[in-house]
Amino acid sequence: MNLDTLFGAEIMARCDALAQHTEEPGRLTRTYLTPVQRAAADQLASWMREAGMEARIDEVGNVIGRYESDGKSANAGAKTLMTGSHFDTVVNAGKYDGNYGIITPIACIKALNAQNIRLPYAIEVVGFAEEEGVRYKTTMMGSKAIAGTYDLNVLNFKDRGGISVADAMKAYGLDPQAVGKTARNPKDVLGFVEIHIEQGPVLLNEGRAAGTVTSIAGVQRFQAVVTGQAGHAGTTPMHMRKDAAAAAAEMLMAIERYCAAESPRIEGGLVGTVGQLNVPGGAINVIPGACEFSIDLRSGHDPSRRAAWALLEPELHAIAKRRHVELTITQTLELPAAPCAPHIMAQIDTAIATATGEASRRLPSGAGHDAMAMASMCPQGMIFIRCGNGGISHNPLEIITEDDARLGAKVLYEVLRNFKEA
Repeated sequence: MNLDTLFGAEIMARCDALAQHTEEPGRLTRTYLTPVQRAAADQLASWMREAGMEARIDEVGNVIGRYESDGKSANAGAKTLMTGSHFDTVVNAGKYDGNYGIITPIACIKALNAQNIRLPYAIEVVGFAEEEGVRYKTTMMGSKAIAGTYDLNVLNFKDRGGISVADAMKAYGLDPQAVGKTARNPKDVLGFVEIHIEQGPVLLNEGRAAGTVTSIAGVQRFQAVVTGQAGHAGTTPMHMRKDAAAAAAEMLMAIERYCAAESPRIEGGLVGTVGQLNVPGGAINVIPGACEFSIDLRSGHDPSRRAAWALLEPELHAIAKRRHVELTITQTLELPAAPCAPHIMAQIDTAIATATGEASRRLPSGAGHDAMAMASMCPQGMIFIRCGNGGISHNPLEIITEDDARLGAKVLYEVLRNFKEA
């Protein structure tokens, strides 16, 4: 078997093939529990079996391929090393986010099987059915189910068409009452290793093909409502206005200025984003009486992030007071950071150094990943692979090269083959 072809051209071809399973012709959109996702799941299961694994679809729709330590259906006492990523997508997605992290470990197992290599532990490759939160506005349902942290209330969530998660599961051929069976016993799991495109420009700008993730950033999200006074755009003097949009704009700039200044200073870095901004009922000739915006605050170190918000929130209220508007801020989400296990980071460092001849670059992940949910059950680690086009992701312009795909596979192969428990 030509490993260079398997780890390069075949991985790229399969990323292309998986991208054909889409809800929207001409662009990649694949959401949870749709017929299109089922077709993609069947394709992944077929590739897993071809690679020498037993494959199944679990109670929430995850695709799981298992490579036994001794080639038999049961091996008493053998633990399991897990790897994989998600195969749902955002709307109008790129083809490598998540998908590369499933197809690559399948290639690694195919290489092990072709060489008749069995290990002291089983390996499971997981295609997580839901990570992005597009259809039901809640994330990582696939990995949370395996980690035993799935909130059963989610079964009642409905999509825009009024279809609940439970009903979608039934239509998919799953039993929503069996969700709890998905959870794994932590005592049986050695750890979880995820390979993923960086979705950012750090590796690209530094001329590095791969890096070792140190932590997956924790996040706090808020919805802010600024209430001022609507008025006529032509007759209200500037100094008498209570312009909610202008006040919100100053708050947005304060968030950007604060995070830019503090990020280099605090452990885990700090980024702040206002991704939603709305003037309800706004008109071109009316002073905005209300403005709504979101806040997304992230850091790889939870105490630093919380301390930053404790300083930033009063500044936003001070802007409101000075501009004679009211401000209410409601926290809608908090996810803790997920530090990567030191012993797994060390093994990834070694594999990257072997593959590249250079010391590994360690860097945090600002994006959430399934490894974040798996961290509640077992030690986890992540390998980042460089992506091109300025590091763009969640976009059709998302790209990796065949050479980088090959190198990433070699790194993961070394980690899977030589994994050591802490």
